[in-house]
Amino acid sequence: MFEDRIAVVTGATSGIGQKIAELLLERGAKVHALGRDEARLAAIAAKGATPHAVDLTKLDPDALAFECVDLLVHSAGVCTLGSIEEAPVEQLDHNYAVNLRAPVLLTQRLLPALLTAKGQVVFVNSGAGLSAKAGWGHYAASKFGLKAIADSLREEVKPRGVRVMTVYPGRTATPMQAEVRRMEGATYDPDAYIDPADVARMVVEAAALPRTADVIDLNIRTGPG
Repeated sequence: MFEDRIAVVTGATSGIGQKIAELLLERGAKVHALGRDEARLAAIAAKGATPHAVDLTKLDPDALAFECVDLLVHSAGVCTLGSIEEAPVEQLDHNYAVNLRAPVLLTQRLLPALLTAKGQVVFVNSGAGLSAKAGWGHYAASKFGLKAIADSLREEVKPRGVRVMTVYPGRTATPMQAEVRRMEGATYDPDAYIDPADVARMVVEAAALPRTADVIDLNIRTGPG
C-alpha cells in the first residue's frame, strides 16, 4: 500500500509520530520526517527518512514544497497544565502555535500536493480534544480547535478525493506523558499507558484501507491490562 508513496510526518522524532514514521518506512514509504532535535532526526534519517529540522512555532510552510503528498500526519504537539484562573496566557499561545496553527499552515501549504495524489491527512489529536478537565483548559482548547479544523477540512476535500482522519489516543507512553505526569506531581509508569507502537499500527492500518473505506475518527483508550 505505501511502497514509494510520499509521507510527511511531524513530530517524527518522538512518541507516536516516531513510531508512525518508522512503520511507514518499513512499509516502503518515502518519509519526510519533521522535528526539532537534530540528533533524533539523524537517527530517523539513518532508517531511511528524509529529515527536516523544523520549529513549528516559527513554521515557514513555503520551505516545505512537494508536488505530490500521499499522506500527511500531524503528530507534533505540546501540553501545558494549569487552571484558567492562574495559568499565564503565554501557555495558551504556545499550545495554540504548535497544536493548532502549525497544522493549519502546513495543511494549507501541502493541500495542492495532497489533492494531486488524492491523499490523506491524519490529525493525531487527544482525548482532551473531546472532553476538557480541570487544569487542562489551554491544551484542550487547542485540541478542540484541531478537531474543528479536521471536521471542516473533511467536508471540503472529500468530494475531491482526499480523506481526513482524526486519532484520539488516551494516555500514551511517550516523553510528553512523562512530562505531564511531572506537572501533575505524579509518578510515570510507561507500562500503565498505551504503547505508542500500538497507536502507530492502528493509524497506519486505517490509512492503508482501500478507498472504498474512510475512517473518520479513531478513538483509542488504555486497555484493561
